[in-house]
Amino acid sequence: MNKMNNNMDKKNSVRLFFSEIASGLVQVIKSKYLYIAAGVFMAGVGLNLLSQIYLHNSMSRGAMFPTLSDLILDRVPVIDVAILYDLFCIILYAIVFIYIVHRKEYGKIPYILLLGGIFYIIRALFVVLTPMGNPANFNGSDPLFNGFMKYELGVYPSGHVGNSFLLLLIVSDKIYRYLMFACLLVIIAALIMTHCHYSIDILSGFIFSYAIKSFGDRNLSMFSLKE
Repeated sequence: MNKMNNNMDKKNSVRLFFSEIASGLVQVIKSKYLYIAAGVFMAGVGLNLLSQIYLHNSMSRGAMFPTLSDLILDRVPVIDVAILYDLFCIILYAIVFIYIVHRKEYGKIPYILLLGGIFYIIRALFVVLTPMGNPANFNGSDPLFNGFMKYELGVYPSGHVGNSFLLLLIVSDKIYRYLMFACLLVIIAALIMTHCHYSIDILSGFIFSYAIKSFGDRNLSMFSLKE
C-alpha cells in the first residue's frame, strides 16, 4: 500500500512539475514581446551567417584578408582542442535552460532572445566592416560542430565569448553564474589554444556583451516579462 502511495506521489509530482512548466511557457507565448524578440534573434543569426558567406565569396574571388600578429597567440603553441569551445557553449546553454526551469524565470526568455539577436546583428556588421583573416595555424574546429557555421570566417568580436558572457550577465542566480563562468573559462582557453580567435576578439566579446546588456536594462526591460 505504501509503495502504491509512493508511486502515486511521484506521478503527481511529475505532473505538477510539467504543469508548472507549461503554465509558465503559456504566459510567455501569449506575449507579443516573445515574437518580436524571436524575430530579432533569427535576423541576427541569419545576418551572421550571411556575413560568413560574404567573406567566403570574397575570398573565392581573390580577396586577401590580413592575418594579424597577436601578443598572446604568438607565444602559445597550437593545441587542437577545438571541440571544447563548441561543446562547452552547448553545456552553458543547457545550464541556462535548467536555470530558467528551476527558478521559473520563463519571463526572461524574450529578453535572452532579444539581446542575443542584437549581439549577432552587431557582430555580423563588424565582421563585414573589419574582415580580418583567421589567426595563423587555425585549422578549423572539430567536424562534429564546425563552429556552428559552414564557414569559419570572421573573427571580430568572438561570438562564443560574447554570447556566453551575455547569458551569464542575464542569469541572476550566483550558483548558476559560477557554473557558467567555469564554462566560459574553458571556452576562452580552448579558443586561445586552438588559435581560433585573436585575443582582441575575446576581449571585445566581453565589451560588446556588457554594452548590450546595459543598453537592454535601460531601454528594453519590457522584454523581461513579469511572472
